[in-house]
Amino acid sequence: MKHIKSLREFIDELNAVGEIQQIDTEVDWNLEIGAIIRRSYDVQAPAPLFTNITDYQDTDFRVLGAPGALSGPTHRFARLALAVGLPADATGQQIVQTLADARARPGIPPVEIPAAEAPCKQNIVTGDDIDLEAFPTPFLHGNDGGRYLQTYGMNIVTTPDGKWTNWSINRMMIAGKDTLACLIPDPQHLGIVRSQWTEIGEPMPIALAIGVEPGLPLVGGMPIPEGADESHYLGALFGEGIEVVRAETVDLLVPATAEIVVEGHISIDETVTEGPFNEFPGYNATDASAKQLFTVSAITYRDAAILPAVAAGPPVEEDHTIIGTTSAAEILHLLRQAGLPVSSAWYNFEAALHWLSVAVRQDWHETTELGSHELVQQIAEVIFAGKPGVNAPKILVVEDDIDITDLDQVVWAFATRSHPEVDRGEFHFPTSPSDQLAVYLSPEEQHTFRAGKVIYNCLLADLFPAGRRPIKGSFENGWPPEIQEKVLADWHRYGFRKVSA
Repeated sequence: MKHIKSLREFIDELNAVGEIQQIDTEVDWNLEIGAIIRRSYDVQAPAPLFTNITDYQDTDFRVLGAPGALSGPTHRFARLALAVGLPADATGQQIVQTLADARARPGIPPVEIPAAEAPCKQNIVTGDDIDLEAFPTPFLHGNDGGRYLQTYGMNIVTTPDGKWTNWSINRMMIAGKDTLACLIPDPQHLGIVRSQWTEIGEPMPIALAIGVEPGLPLVGGMPIPEGADESHYLGALFGEGIEVVRAETVDLLVPATAEIVVEGHISIDETVTEGPFNEFPGYNATDASAKQLFTVSAITYRDAAILPAVAAGPPVEEDHTIIGTTSAAEILHLLRQAGLPVSSAWYNFEAALHWLSVAVRQDWHETTELGSHELVQQIAEVIFAGKPGVNAPKILVVEDDIDITDLDQVVWAFATRSHPEVDRGEFHFPTSPSDQLAVYLSPEEQHTFRAGKVIYNCLLADLFPAGRRPIKGSFENGWPPEIQEKVLADWHRYGFRKVSA
C-alpha cells in the first residue's frame, strides 16, 4: 500500500491519472468557486484546483475543490482509493474491505517530529496579526450564512485527562477575524469531548487542521468507537504512524504536513449565529442558530497554502463518499465480529446516506440454518446498537450475487426480491440512534437524535431449495462462455464503441 503523506502529494497522484483540473482563469471566491465545485460533482469532472482567486491575486494561496468526490467511469473511486493506499482503479468493495481489515489490526500511534521539520510551521501568526479572511475561503452556496473555512479539515481535541484524542470533521463558519462558529452536536464524539471540558469549567482546546494527508478526512468521518483515536487507526491502515508536530498555543499534536492549522479554544458558554449551510440530505438550508464560539489564538500555514473545499448538497459529494464508505467499512467489521455471514456493506451514494446495502453469502441459509427473518434481526441488533447505524435509516439485505456498489443491481434486487408485506419483506424497528438532518424527521426526533428504522429483506435462499433458486438472466449467466468471449472480442468489430470493463 502507498501511504500518501500530504495533500500536495495527493494532488500529484490525482494529476497523474487525469483527476486534477487546474484553473488559472480568475474565479471569484464569492459563489463562483462553489458553483464550479457543485458542477464538477454533477458531471464527475476532475477535481478543480483554483490558482487565481479574486481579491487574492497578490498571494499564492490556492483552493482545491471536490477532494473526495467521484471520478469518471474508468476510475470512479480514484480519490478514495488513493487516499487509503490502493491503486486509482480499485473498486468500492475493495476500498471498504481494506478499511474493514485495518479495523481488526492494533493501532499505531503518530510519530512526533521537531517543529523545524514540519511544513505546517513555515508561517506562524499570533495575536493581532490573526485574520481568518487572509485565506481565500469560498462563499460556497447562495443561501449560506457566511464563508465556511472548515468543510474538509480535521477538528483535533483531547479529553481533559488526555486519554482520548478525537479527530473529526464538523463545519465551521468564519464569524470574525479571529473567531469561528462551530457545529458541535452533543451526541457526536466532538460534542462528548467538549462536555467533559464543560464539566470542569474550562474552554476546550482545539486545533483545526486543513489540507491534511488524504487518509485523515476518511477516518475523521468513520464511526469508530468512543475512546478510539482515529490517527492510530490510520497508522494501522498504513503500517506506520502519521507524522505530527506540537501546536503553538494549545497542548495538541497536529499533522505535520497540514496546509493550515488554526488553534484556539471552544468557549464554555459564548455562542454566535451560524448557518444556514447545505448538508448531506441535499436540500437548500434555511435555518441559522446559535453555535459554539471558537476563538483563535494562532494560525500556522505552509507557503502557498492549499485550502480544500466541499460544496455540500445533493449526491454525490464528500459527505456521501467519505461517511458512506467508512461507515460501511465499520459496519462490515462489526458484522464480521458478530460471526454473521456477511460479504460486504455499502452506502449507495445516490441515496445521500439514507440507504445502506448489506450483502450476505449465498450459502447463508445452509451454514447458519436461520430463516431470513432471524438473520435480519441479528443484523439489526449489530447495526442499530450505536453510532455506525446512525446514518442507516433504511437497509437492504441481499445475497452477494448482487454487486451492492452498482445501484442498478440494487434497485433490481429490491424491486424483484422484497415482498411488500410487513414482517416478510419489511422489518420495522423502534427508535434507534439517528442523525437529525433527514427532512422527514419530526421535531422531537431531530431533538432526541432517535428515530425508527427499516430493513428490507431481499433474500431468496430460504424461499427455494438448493439448486432451484432464481438466477439472474444476465450476460454472464445466460450464454455459454465461448459465446461471451466471442461477443466481447468482436464488440468493436460490430461497430460499437469500446467500453470499459
